Amino acid sequence: MEIKAMYEQLGISRAVYEYGERVLRDLRPRFDAIDQMAEFNQGKVIAAMQKNRVNATHFAATTGYGYDDEGRANLERVYADVFHTEAALVRPQITCGTHALAVALSANLLPGDELLSPVGAPYDTLEEVIGIRQSQCSLREYGVTYAQAELTPDGAFDYDAIRAAINDRTKLITIQRSKGYATRPSFSVAQIGEVIAFCKQVKPDVKVMVDNCYGEFVEALEPSDLGADMVVGSLIKNPGGGLAPIGGYICGTRECVERCAYRLSAPGLGQEVGANLGLMPAFYQGLFLSPTVVAGALKGAVFAANIYEKLGFACVPGASEDRHDIIQAVTLGSPEGVIAFCQGIQAAAPVDSYVTPEPWAMPGYDSEVIMAAGCFVQGSSIELSADGPIRPPYAVYFQGGLTWYHAKLGILMSLQKLVEAGLVQLPE
Repeated sequence: MEIKAMYEQLGISRAVYEYGERVLRDLRPRFDAIDQMAEFNQGKVIAAMQKNRVNATHFAATTGYGYDDEGRANLERVYADVFHTEAALVRPQITCGTHALAVALSANLLPGDELLSPVGAPYDTLEEVIGIRQSQCSLREYGVTYAQAELTPDGAFDYDAIRAAINDRTKLITIQRSKGYATRPSFSVAQIGEVIAFCKQVKPDVKVMVDNCYGEFVEALEPSDLGADMVVGSLIKNPGGGLAPIGGYICGTRECVERCAYRLSAPGLGQEVGANLGLMPAFYQGLFLSPTVVAGALKGAVFAANIYEKLGFACVPGASEDRHDIIQAVTLGSPEGVIAFCQGIQAAAPVDSYVTPEPWAMPGYDSEVIMAAGCFVQGSSIELSADGPIRPPYAVYFQGGLTWYHAKLGILMSLQKLVEAGLVQLPE
């Protein structure tokens, strides 16, 4: 069977397939550069594993309290070496990225302290963690205040506004690397390093945390290489490589990570408890595969930007721009466009492909959200997925793909659904 016939069997018309192939012809140099970055980061991960003498004993399961769990302790040493930090906390007890961020924030902020965001409003799910939207057990409820400095109109850091916002009570600065549900550019590691240096020049004792979700292994450096006191993320995103079924990580200074461990478990217990429940093989192997998996997701993001920008849709980042995370925003301009795109991604999934995603009032969000994710791990956004809030400017956020070929299929299927709905007309 020829490949065009295979795509037709999967629901992709010849016209959509051939349009995709025309777009792909010009992307080989971009894909080669992505592969070179994956090769570099693969070496970095292997070096950390070899340094820490990973062996079969580190894959043993522990239960109960999890005392003397050498596999868990060694994995945390591996993460610390990969991210070039003093310490790391890598646990299945961290349920998601928002949980990891909440642990890091609540552990390192005390009543009377102030949290500052120099990137404008935080991601939706952090609004209740901080207390911007009323919620029980928020930082606000415990006496932590919040301030933010807006970005400039072109999406850059406003250094004058940041300087004005830093005060005697500013204890911790949180920087969101990725765009969240906004159409601003994601920040490069170099940009993050510059704003960290600026903040510490204004107030040398301030701590800086970077929400690293979706950015791991996209570049050669991580924010922890350029002064971040903590980098925080989810294992069902980039660093889990699609194998980790749950979990999160916090890498940083020994002081910050120790406080996080006490907050996650209990004062006095810290990192000494927390059974791995047999997840060590998935955590180690997922990290090992992560640079290659991220490369596939990046190729998908670049392909999506080139597919949709050529059809007249605004894309962030643009088709020819450098990548700093795996997320591709496409502004489709209507609820119908967002829904059709997500339905295409779902139809391309290996799991639940027959399900039709619809917008719903998802917990933690202030507007209806549609999510497409036919994943092996529920909610795993390193797997092929797309989502977006049903609100202007009606942008959809595409990410993931455990292989480049699956990402390609998903993008073509999203376009197929838009064509069938009469929302897109292919060029002749």
